[in-house]
Amino acid sequence: MKRIFGFVLACTLLSIPALAASNSQTVNLPSAVQVGSTQLPAGDYKVTWTGTSDSAQVTFTKKGVPPVTVPAKVVKQKHDHTGVTTNTNGDKDVLQVILLDSVSLVL
Repeated sequence: MKRIFGFVLACTLLSIPALAASNSQTVNLPSAVQVGSTQLPAGDYKVTWTGTSDSAQVTFTKKGVPPVTVPAKVVKQKHDHTGVTTNTNGDKDVLQVILLDSVSLVL
């Protein structure tokens, strides 16, 4: 019984990183953008999302920049390329949508 429990525990722990990797992708922000109340500088960011549909949380991480988490809506869509859509609000570009391989993240 202990062997079976140990095997199940090991399989579960090994599968967690694989599941997390499916909800993350790298995106390039070509210029500084406003994300929530935070201004992110241009660069490549790892974008990770948790949740589905209207209740998702998106986290932007980059070395040397504190992580930023904002609410978002996940829309399953296939895209030929990754990219971002921004909207100018005053003198700031505000991030609106992130286009990834199989989803759009609407902020």
